[in-house]
Amino acid sequence: MEIAPLKTLKDAAAHIIDWNLGPEDAVTLYLEWGNNNWHAEHPPVRSKEDYATYFVVDSWEAKPTLRLVRRNSEQAIDLLVLDLPPKLEEEFKKEFEGLKGLYEPTESIKDWLREEIYS
Repeated sequence: MEIAPLKTLKDAAAHIIDWNLGPEDAVTLYLEWGNNNWHAEHPPVRSKEDYATYFVVDSWEAKPTLRLVRRNSEQAIDLLVLDLPPKLEEEFKKEFEGLKGLYEPTESIKDWLREEIYS
């Protein structure tokens, strides 16, 4: 899966972003093959040629970062890594109370991303 990292959020417009795919769903799809059914929002992965592009908020460090990830069954590549705007960072920290992990972006983060990417 050779793909160059992106330079800006605007560059993400060239990708099909799955706005409803969270990190736990990505694990189910790509690392636990066959663990979902054909009638689910995300049908089962059939080969390593199937991939998804989605955002996650990474809060393993003190300052959460936003990652645009492209994943298939063999690897996950960060296409873009950036800081959240201060207001969204505060909202995120308040909502998740400092818990460490990978999270699906909140609706306010998704709204901001769509505005940045598509306007």
